[in-house]
Amino acid sequence: MSHITILSCSVRTGRASHRVALHLERSITATEGLTAELIDLQELAFPLFEERLKFMPQPDPAVVDFAQRIRRSDGVVLVCPEYNGSFPASLKNVIDLLTEDWKGKPVSLCVVSGGAFGGSQVLTQLLFTLWKIKAWVMTASMQVPKVQEAFSADGTPTDVEGWERRTKVFLDDLKWAMDAKRSTVA
Repeated sequence: MSHITILSCSVRTGRASHRVALHLERSITATEGLTAELIDLQELAFPLFEERLKFMPQPDPAVVDFAQRIRRSDGVVLVCPEYNGSFPASLKNVIDLLTEDWKGKPVSLCVVSGGAFGGSQVLTQLLFTLWKIKAWVMTASMQVPKVQEAFSADGTPTDVEGWERRTKVFLDDLKWAMDAKRSTVA
């Protein structure tokens, strides 16, 4: 059984990317052999970190819990909106918090935008950052254009069949990597 952590990265009021995180949580949970956990950065409301976790003399228990949840996961899905061609500071904050923990971790990118390009600009920004810390970034990404039209507030896609197909390809790539990593560690 592989465990995937979905990180809903936006902390903005009225965010739409969280809709896709809810969809992915349901899709993963419905997939045989997979379990899912959704971590919402908005709910955690972390401060701006001044230091990486390993150097904090007395880290907040919520920060330690977050780190343990990421470490326990076999793979991570980042659901990230595109803000001005890049990703939100809330995501950069937790990437930098756990720099060493991302090394070799299978990570899939789901990028979201309110426009027609589906977060294509944020992909390059995220790739560079994640490659730099040696995360294992999957080749299959999921781009969601016009998210406000594509998913309802509860995470239900307007084109159920189309998004189920896209989601399956996206998750199959991550599942393959998690299985490959497990077989090399064993």
